[in-house]
Amino acid sequence: MTATAPREEQLWSRCAGCASLLYRKRLRRNLDVCPECGEHARLGAPERLRQLVDPGSLRPLADRLPEADPIDFVDVVPYPHRLTAARASTGLVEAVVCATATIGGHPVAMAVMDFRFLGGSLGCAVGELITRTAERALDERIPLVLVTASGGARMQEGALSLMQMATVSQAIAALREAGLLTVSVLTDPTYGGVAASFATNTDLVLAESGARMGFAGPRVIRQVTGRALPEGFQTADFLLRHGQVDMVVQRRSLRGRLVALLAATHAGAPTRPSVPRQEPASHRERLADDDAAAARPPATPAADGTAAVRDAWDTVRMARHPGRPTTLDYLDSVFDGFVELHGDRLGADCPAIVGGVARLAGRHVMVIGHQKGHTTAELVARNFGMASPAGHRKALRLMRLAARLGLPVVTLVDTPGADPGVSAEEHGQAAAIAENILALTVLPTPVLAVITGEGGSGGALALAVADRVLMLENAVYSVISPEGCAAILWPDRSAAPQAARALRLSAPDLRRLGVVDEVVPEPPAAAHDDPAETALRLRAALLANLLPLLDVPPAMLVRLRRQRFRRFGAARAGQRAGVR
Repeated sequence: MTATAPREEQLWSRCAGCASLLYRKRLRRNLDVCPECGEHARLGAPERLRQLVDPGSLRPLADRLPEADPIDFVDVVPYPHRLTAARASTGLVEAVVCATATIGGHPVAMAVMDFRFLGGSLGCAVGELITRTAERALDERIPLVLVTASGGARMQEGALSLMQMATVSQAIAALREAGLLTVSVLTDPTYGGVAASFATNTDLVLAESGARMGFAGPRVIRQVTGRALPEGFQTADFLLRHGQVDMVVQRRSLRGRLVALLAATHAGAPTRPSVPRQEPASHRERLADDDAAAARPPATPAADGTAAVRDAWDTVRMARHPGRPTTLDYLDSVFDGFVELHGDRLGADCPAIVGGVARLAGRHVMVIGHQKGHTTAELVARNFGMASPAGHRKALRLMRLAARLGLPVVTLVDTPGADPGVSAEEHGQAAAIAENILALTVLPTPVLAVITGEGGSGGALALAVADRVLMLENAVYSVISPEGCAAILWPDRSAAPQAARALRLSAPDLRRLGVVDEVVPEPPAAAHDDPAETALRLRAALLANLLPLLDVPPAMLVRLRRQRFRRFGAARAGQRAGVR
């Protein structure tokens, strides 16, 4: 290789689509779209902003947050070392760049994700920065534009990264309530927790040509189903055909489309009243939440102390035990007079979700939960508790019905995750989960969630955005399965026990992190060894937590629920780091 070879390599770029060798300056002039085949190369956040906003209008928002490694995660490389490497290679502080700007003269708040930074993963800092940007949009009464590029939630931050899906979603809900436009632009790739929350629960969803989006990635779907995927699966055109996006836009036309949409919104926007500027409500709520968090009682200890010493992998195996009580078992033992309701009213009834009206100590409640089963036949019939989009939409219908009837909602969570199949993706799995999360943030009735077995990723969170979150002693709740985490960050899946320990997925860990409010002790052996005693303990815990919520006015319920999830930002994660 000659001395000029490195310089020559910088002048040329090979297209990932057609393998053509392209002059780099020509490619940049064409907005990094191959002039031969139209392949849209991935863009970093700074370049994306340069292409979209008016020159000279960009005003970056503060991106310096407390350093946080909230669960002291270590795989083959300590998490802080990964962050340092990502910052050095990208020049960014985190996987999102946030700013205010104008597009075609229209003011906007923007959050642009960058896949180069740890796969654009959604962690506490990313969630905090996007949420602050949404709060800035609310304060200034301007539209919010999100540009997504992510592999999903950041597994190195465990369940705290999962909480960001709810935190950002409720910020979007506040903009929706205020009549402010929210727009997401899907770029390649957008998967997992980002796809199942703020990427798809905005008012408008645009997809850049060539972008791919879905809840489960292609590799996971192939592994689970053993099937070859259809041609063009999860691409922008696939999403458009299946009604999951408003439009597919070529990069050269993206700015123009945004200008047109923002202009239409501006034309119909009400005149902003002149009022004295005050601190945004979200900031005041954060201060109130700090006081409330400090006043919370300490964690409920296990009856025999086993929760403090049991290995995390043993707890995972316990949570998956086939004899563990299911939602239908609890409906028979904890509740009275259960009347099951079926169907999503759009053409399907998912067997992995059961729900209906029941009584708890004489009070009517709406109970919704994942249903697995005990035998192989039952597990197969119920899809192992993995809900389809129809299941999530059935749950959503019952939640909204409960709100209209003034009934509290109790959810029982026990799922390895949402259905990762081809059909689920075709029917909008990510959007279905996102809509549930969004709806729960504003539901004007008490919501009480219980993690009874496995709480797997977004499929669990779709039923767990609640006023109070309880967790049985031998349950688990995680952003990803230990096997999945091991397959990505360790040499092979045999490291699942190590991953389980690193993820901090057990009830005592999650209680310390504030993800769950109370740990419900199980009998000395486990729930499956004494289901009757487990039912008695769960019933007592449900009543103790539900009764105080019944006296809270609906508006206050929603406000406090939002405060609960707003606290899972980077600043609070930094406070939790190292606290065990």
